[in-house]
Amino acid sequence: MYRYPIIIERSRNNYSAYSPDLPGCVATGATIKETLLRMRSAIRLHLEGLKKEGTEILQPSTKARYVEISI
Repeated sequence: MYRYPIIIERSRNNYSAYSPDLPGCVATGATIKETLLRMRSAIRLHLEGLKKEGTEILQPSTKARYVEISI
């Protein structure tokens, strides 16, 4: 079981997502929910492709934290 952090960005017309630990693995969708579902599939396909190629699947290394700032 792997857990990868996902970054979701909003654009003018949709959302896009990527994982810093999986370069080139991206997804888009009309809603956040759709984008997350597509990203889950993209990650699964990406990892399956790495496995098929015999490439080592590294554990996620990116750490994410939110900071609160008062102005």
